[in-house]
Amino acid sequence: MTDATARFVVDRREGQTLVIEDATGAMIDVPANELPSNCRAEGAVLEVPMTHGAPNWGDAKRNRAEERRILKDLGARLDRLRRKDPGGDVEL
Repeated sequence: MTDATARFVVDRREGQTLVIEDATGAMIDVPANELPSNCRAEGAVLEVPMTHGAPNWGDAKRNRAEERRILKDLGARLDRLRRKDPGGDVEL
């Protein structure tokens, strides 16, 4: 029985373990082989079915549209910051 779907993001890979961030910002270590192969990339946004409150990693689906949206938003933020940067060295 599937209760709902939760969104997670693959933060990084450490050997055979993926460090995955949940919606609260908490980090979870998951063996890479528990996820489908296309869901193991750093930055992958995952839609994961929850069964009795626990993620069902084997049925995770990658949300590439959300990945593109996030990258677009981050690019726009970086552009805004660049326009505000006076350049030069930082002096304290």
